Amino acid sequence: MGVRNYLIEGVSCTGKTSVCRELHRRGHHAINGDRELAYQGDPKTGRPTDGFRHEHHIWNIDKVKSLVADQGSTVTFFCGGSRNSAEFMDLFDGVFVLEVDLETLNRRLDERPDDEWGARRSERDLVVRLHRTKEDIPKNGIVIDATEPLDRVVDAIIRHVGEEMIPVTRM
Repeated sequence: MGVRNYLIEGVSCTGKTSVCRELHRRGHHAINGDRELAYQGDPKTGRPTDGFRHEHHIWNIDKVKSLVADQGSTVTFFCGGSRNSAEFMDLFDGVFVLEVDLETLNRRLDERPDDEWGARRSERDLVVRLHRTKEDIPKNGIVIDATEPLDRVVDAIIRHVGEEMIPVTRM
């Protein structure tokens, strides 16, 4: 939906949803991919699957392509994670990776409501492993210190938008 399109990624509890809300509050076009584009599906075929599994959290590729093709906004931010992002990563002008230290991650996981993803022990263990291995995180994205206050995190992203972005590949 933008002339330029950026992905904001990171493991669970790094602040993707909060950044999306703040960008929107400031008047920027921001899409919460986890709420507006995501569904449970096979990352290779896109076919819907039953139940919830982390590896089946994918985005609707046709919707992503459609939003990117609509040039109604100067900049659009796509916030969230997807296990099929390799299928549309080349559509983005750049990627920001929100990163926190393990202590901050654990504190934020502790604060998660019981009904949110990441609250269960098995989900939490997965989040901590993904934080350690960075296996679901794009390579070469611009790392943003998401331990900073939200306004500074968003300010850092906005500052970078005007700069040349590095092409990004998936790990």
